[in-house]
Parts: sequence; C-alpha cells; structure tokens
Amino acid sequence: MLEKLKKSLLNAPIVKKGEYNYFVHPITDGIPLVEPDILREVAEAVSKYANLDVDKIISVEAMGIHIATAISLRTEIPFVVVRKRSYNLEGEMNVHQMTGYSEGELYINGVSRGDRVFLVDDVVSTGGTMIAVLKALKTIGAEIVDVMAIIEKGKGKEVVESETGFAVKTLVKVDVKEGQVVIEGSVDE
Repeated sequence: MLEKLKKSLLNAPIVKKGEYNYFVHPITDGIPLVEPDILREVAEAVSKYANLDVDKIISVEAMGIHIATAISLRTEIPFVVVRKRSYNLEGEMNVHQMTGYSEGELYINGVSRGDRVFLVDDVVSTGGTMIAVLKALKTIGAEIVDVMAIIEKGKGKEVVESETGFAVKTLVKVDVKEGQVVIEGSVDE
C-alpha cells in the first residue's frame, strides 16, 4: 500500500543540521516536489489505519498542512492548523516546542473543550513538537481520539508515548545510515 512513499523515502537526500541527519522529502519538507500520488497514498493509509471518528483533524504548520488537507478532502472532516504565529483570538493556546534542530512558539486556535480530535504530523523524530501539542490539547480539554505521524525516525515515538500516555501510530519507520534513508518497518507489513 505504501510503495510510492517508501520508494520516495529511499531516494531522499540527507543534509546535516549539526549532528542531526535530516532527510529532505516531499511529505516532511515540501521539496523537491510533492507528487499527488504520494499524498493520495498517505491519505488513504491514514484513513485506513487511524481512528477518524472525530470532529477535527489537528496538524502543525507548515508540513502538516498538506497532509491534513488531503485527509480532510478524503474524509470531509475539517482541520485546524497549529500555527507559528499568534492571532490573539479568544481561546488561543500558546505552546512552546523544542525539537532536535529548532525551538519556538506555536499557537492553537479553533479547538474547544470536548472536541474529539485526531492529531497528525509529518514526522516524529525527537517528539518535541508532538508532546507540546498533545499537552496543550489536553489543557484545552479536547478529547484526543488518535495520534499519528506519517514517518517515524529515532526514538521520538517512544518519548511521546512515555511522556504523554498516548499511543502514536506511524505509517513508515526510517533511519539514516551511512548517508541513506533505510526503511525499518511499515504499517502495511
């Protein structure tokens, strides 16, 4: 089911950000080119493996937007984007996030107490962004029905699960070895 995604990951270039081996991929970076067939394949897989009995899909700017859009179009479920800038709207929740290569503020709008939500992100590697967003959604009082990252790299999934108590589903697990992306497993195996 995920053959196009896997093939594209195996061909992804690697760049170093300090000691962090960062793979550059259309799903995680929007470059070199986001092919509709890969995005469609991802949306189909998410629809198959995630619990989407929810009111809202939650994604994180910027690379969660195209994923949430594809899932929303497929399922008719609206989505909310966790943004990197404040709009000072009533009920806005400020979220501080740290990853392996960045740190900053995120802002959640459009989520209320009792909303049933599905959090989807492009990748979980260190877990910093996902942990921060999950904790904020809990503080808001949203019911977190399911959590998924399209791509898993490193120990982030385990860190998120340990720190938040939420199970994190992923479609593909990868690592970077000897300057290449290596696929270590996938949900369709």
